[in-house]
Amino acid sequence: MKVTFPANASPASQVAALFLLFMPFSGVAQIAPIRGYPPAQWGKQADLEGRLRALADASRIRQYMEQMAAKPHPAGSPQSKAVAQYALGLMKEWDLDAHIETFEGLIPYPTTRALEMVKPVYYEAKLQEPHIAADRDSDTADQLPPYNAYSASGDVTAPLVYVNYGLPEDYELLKTLGIDVKGKIVIARYGGSWRGVKPKVAQEHGAIGCLIYSDPHEDGYYRGDVYPRGAFRPEQGVQRGSVMDMALHTGDPLSPGWASEPGSKRLTIAEAATLMKIPVLPISYGDAKPLLENLSGPVAPPPWRGSLPITYHIGPGSATVHLKVDFDWSTRPVYDVIATIPGKEFADQWIIYGNHHDAWVYGASDPISGASSLLETARILAALHKAGWQPKRTIVLALWDGEEFGLIGSTEWVEKHKAELNRKALVYLNSDSNGKGTLAAAGSHTLEKFLTEVLRDVADPSTRKVLLETLRQDGGSNDAAPAELSLGPLGAGSDYVAFLDHVGIASLNLGFGGSDSVGVYHSVYDSLAWYQRFSDGDGAYGRALTQLMATSIARLSDSSLPPFEYVRLAQTLQVYTEQIQKQVARSGGNVEFGDIVAELARLMVRAKSYEEALDGALARVDEIPTDRLRRMSEAIYQTERALTLPQGLPGREWYKNQIYAPGLYTGYGAKTLPGVREAVEAGRWTEANQQAEAVTGVLHTLNDQLERLTKMLREK
Repeated sequence: MKVTFPANASPASQVAALFLLFMPFSGVAQIAPIRGYPPAQWGKQADLEGRLRALADASRIRQYMEQMAAKPHPAGSPQSKAVAQYALGLMKEWDLDAHIETFEGLIPYPTTRALEMVKPVYYEAKLQEPHIAADRDSDTADQLPPYNAYSASGDVTAPLVYVNYGLPEDYELLKTLGIDVKGKIVIARYGGSWRGVKPKVAQEHGAIGCLIYSDPHEDGYYRGDVYPRGAFRPEQGVQRGSVMDMALHTGDPLSPGWASEPGSKRLTIAEAATLMKIPVLPISYGDAKPLLENLSGPVAPPPWRGSLPITYHIGPGSATVHLKVDFDWSTRPVYDVIATIPGKEFADQWIIYGNHHDAWVYGASDPISGASSLLETARILAALHKAGWQPKRTIVLALWDGEEFGLIGSTEWVEKHKAELNRKALVYLNSDSNGKGTLAAAGSHTLEKFLTEVLRDVADPSTRKVLLETLRQDGGSNDAAPAELSLGPLGAGSDYVAFLDHVGIASLNLGFGGSDSVGVYHSVYDSLAWYQRFSDGDGAYGRALTQLMATSIARLSDSSLPPFEYVRLAQTLQVYTEQIQKQVARSGGNVEFGDIVAELARLMVRAKSYEEALDGALARVDEIPTDRLRRMSEAIYQTERALTLPQGLPGREWYKNQIYAPGLYTGYGAKTLPGVREAVEAGRWTEANQQAEAVTGVLHTLNDQLERLTKMLREK
């Protein structure tokens, strides 16, 4: 069911219609358990959520997209501010309490970009994405050209060396071949890890410049027809992107750990640890081909070969290139749009949902598809609130700016409100790009049971099966029982990082999509024309994301007690521990895991006792005073804070979480039990044992909190 109103319907008549919508169904709804609610409330909550999902409107989502993706709007630009003001206007129109919070960040724009091969033949790189007649939005007049933000300024000429994906293991192979990149310019292909890892490793090995190109094997004609005939990257398409070293910290490079606002303290550029020390430039495979085909040296091994019609050589040799880049290193404003729906009973407990609104160019897929679903979620929650629904907890909706440069808007907001978030934030929900395809879900293991139940109640728009069934882990037949959801851990791909890793707030990252979007990722061709032809043109998956997020928010905000669960956490941490133990055994090292294993065994016992106590508390929830329920709820979500330590991880104190973090050399990819795991991978055995003690400490704190919490739930 989709609810629409005539264009001339008055606000009063719309509200009246929504009141009618709240009347119970005449039929009998199927009632399934909902974690955090007493059985007597399951039916009422399921009824409310069903009616809420019916309000989601795909046509409205398309309207938001058409407005926000109409012009290039990178962070720091007037167009980004205009997008924020458009979203703010909608939220105010829906009677939400909304405002813009403005921060500042070091946001460099390019002033010089030049790349030429000077030997053995001359070639001047185009460094430009051409206009495609079939896509009017590909006009390049008012866009930032392709570049890598936070590259160093530089003017260098040197022999070229091909380094595959440019990861540490690739340099190990180069070492066996006797190839040294010191004093050279390296060329790496996108893929295998986050882009910022490539220049980071290059500079660590003495390279003086880094080129990153999109090989057609990863996102071009090897994958399918290229744009505009197909969805994939055309010959001169370029992937822009930040190369900030986000494994050290996210946000403004000049204000690590504190909010960057007018007049606030700032480091100098020389002091900023997350900036690259060498010039970096992204290029197309059209510009990469002449460079690569003029390399000499050994033939690249098969895993290093892409899909260009050349023999891949490594170099160095006669191929010598000149690279020059420079930037306007200005501090620019970023605009976060924040809206709230106040909670009735637990106003000081927050459910937060965010998606960013800034884009490298038009950003129809990344991020406007997800931002539009957030706006539609805001609209339907606001409509229900206007019609009389009063959530128990406060709902905070956020459209972040500056995500593409390094999660600037979300990080600065978290750093400003850190003390308040530490007290009040129950869960952070995040989305980013969204499109036609399967659901991707990752997040805190304490939320696996919760999300399993939500996915049981929301349908996939293509298959009409519930989302949980489409994500079954057992690969069984269509009539098999839905499997328990297993969440992957979060790394550093989007705006959840500051919430989860810096403050310790349980987080989820959700969104639909397929592989096609990689072909226009961070290019001028991520446009409305591309999105309508090759992704979610009818808005069905935008509507599904809205339904998923609105259901999650309503369920979290109205639960009698937060739906955290610890048995799966204990089981998964045991798996992570065993993985590292096996790695230690293979490496011949010596790390003491006995205390971690003992705390995990204790955690399993505590988790099962907690489940019994929770069931008992929910069975008599009507007898528990509101103030006591408030204290119980806070004690539950504060268990996630127990997984953090003030001193953070070795060499990167901003990252406080001892269970999840982006890897130092994986970027987007997560490292679990990161302090221990990365020390073991590097063979730093003293550090590994110290980090094992740190993990033991947070698990001990968690166990103590669970023990006290269980007693609190059992008190009559």
